[in-house]
Amino acid sequence: MTTTTPDTPVAADAAGTNRWYLSAAPIARALAHLCVPMAAAMIVSAVYNVINAGFIGSLHDTALLAAVTLGSPLLGLVMAVGGVFGVGGGALMSRLLGAAEHDPAQAAGIRRVSSFAVWGSAIAGAVLGGLGLLLLHPLVALLGADAAAAAATRDFVAVLLAFVPVLAVAFCLEQLVRAEGAARTAMAGLIVSTAGNLVFDVLFILVLHWGVAGAALATGLANLVTVAYFAVWLHRHSEHVSLAPRWFTLSPAVLKPVFGVGVGELLQSAFLIVTSLVLNRLAVAYGDGPLAAMGVAVRIAQVPEFLVMGVTIGVLPLLAYAYGKGDRDRLNAALRGAAITVGVVALVFSAAAFACREQLFTAFVADRSVLRIGVTILLAQLVAMIVNGFRGLITSLFQATGRALPAIVMSSAQGVLFIPIVLLGDLWFGLPGIIWALTVTEIIVFLTGGVLWLASRRGIDRGLAQGSPQRAEAALEQAEA
Repeated sequence: MTTTTPDTPVAADAAGTNRWYLSAAPIARALAHLCVPMAAAMIVSAVYNVINAGFIGSLHDTALLAAVTLGSPLLGLVMAVGGVFGVGGGALMSRLLGAAEHDPAQAAGIRRVSSFAVWGSAIAGAVLGGLGLLLLHPLVALLGADAAAAAATRDFVAVLLAFVPVLAVAFCLEQLVRAEGAARTAMAGLIVSTAGNLVFDVLFILVLHWGVAGAALATGLANLVTVAYFAVWLHRHSEHVSLAPRWFTLSPAVLKPVFGVGVGELLQSAFLIVTSLVLNRLAVAYGDGPLAAMGVAVRIAQVPEFLVMGVTIGVLPLLAYAYGKGDRDRLNAALRGAAITVGVVALVFSAAAFACREQLFTAFVADRSVLRIGVTILLAQLVAMIVNGFRGLITSLFQATGRALPAIVMSSAQGVLFIPIVLLGDLWFGLPGIIWALTVTEIIVFLTGGVLWLASRRGIDRGLAQGSPQRAEAALEQAEA
């Protein structure tokens, strides 16, 4: 039985509820409600990644740090699986909620969308995880592990692969919770996962001395706890979402919009895996030092990066709801507010991270040569992060409005462009060319997104007109006639 709580989607005019924040709250309050909890949760996750690197670094073995860096593309695999169903399903759910303001019957399809998303991500995760375990040895070789890091990489990858279904479902459920505007609940789930990770890290790494395998196991078990948390919350508090298998459907009305948006996430994550593989294989030629420095620099840069992602991801349900409702003014106001927030957050926090770069690096590595390389990598990562924030906002707009082709192009462009850029950078400039390749790629993709946005404005305008109250009233009058 559904109960009414502050997080329960109810009438759109009920101030203070999640539905009200999506529908009618002032933009500043709506952005704060949706983005601040998401940014807070992601910054906690980023800090955890830094602490996790510290746990591994305390073992004083650069091969272990290299193994974690080499195995990181598997997290892209999790995003590929969970993102197809979670982002695509969540965007559709938010649009249906917005459309339900003028046509309440639209909300009835949400249970089918949510069931398809969750069970689809679980099945796809199980298949991919199983294939990965069967092909474990060639997979580790493909990741670029040399003889020194091969054993540790194999241990890390094997445990992560076993938990791919859990990780995919956890990522998917987070998107479904956020789709209803329950940002604080999504934040709580991510914090639960991070806290569990820390507890398990201490147990498996520091107490039981299981090394990188313990780090991977900690991640898997923490996400299992998160799945249980989100599932219980949705069952108790969501008015429309259902995770029951009986609502699972392969109807084109669900598959087409979910995969239309989700395939962009799939391609982006797939290209992330490919680019990470290429990057690791090129960087490993310069020794374990640069590879370890890259792993630490990326974790430090994730602190401001996750803040920006909290905004670009957090605003997606608001954009989708406004689009489904046909509220042009609210859609434009949300987009402007999010862009200003991204710019301020990216500049302020990236400047702070760069100012404290040496203190941050010396907490993890004592080798001065690694430190020098790491500072350069950090600068490149921070510049790329600023550009990536605005690129992510454009991509969120395409996903929220169901613009499948522009979303796919944006997701594909980074991977398609990065590979030749990094190869040419290595050929012409050596290690500096590898380090700055991502920054150059992000700038080009952002410019591409601006062109696609201008080209998509007419299509977005037509979609807004279809969801407008005037269009709904005309359709009702026609049906009654």
